[in-house]
Amino acid sequence: VQLQASGGGSVQPGESLRLSCAASGRISDIGRMGWYRQTPGKQRELVARITSSGTITYADSVKGRFTMSGTNAKNTRYLQMNSLKPEDTATYYCNADILVPGASYYSPYWGQGTQVTVSS
Repeated sequence: VQLQASGGGSVQPGESLRLSCAASGRISDIGRMGWYRQTPGKQRELVARITSSGTITYADSVKGRFTMSGTNAKNTRYLQMNSLKPEDTATYYCNADILVPGASYYSPYWGQGTQVTVSS
């Protein structure tokens, strides 16, 4: 199982980016799927997460600016990031709880980080 994250880049304040997270491999089901971010010297923090029932949670700092979309049917989720601010600069990681064939529980998987830099 792999989570492939993409879409990071360098933008100016106020601009937008869309991150993608695609799960591949032998997957029976995907539970929660979300995005976290981390800056040097700080703990990884939740940005946005969607449960298998469709409930989405956003960090207060991104509410109204970031939107998760996509479907588990396609094993892909997107994070649309609008009105980006310098404080959004971080390495963004996608995460998913995945059930593989033969397993009786979901395990967490992480994608590689994708860098987002917001600077004028």
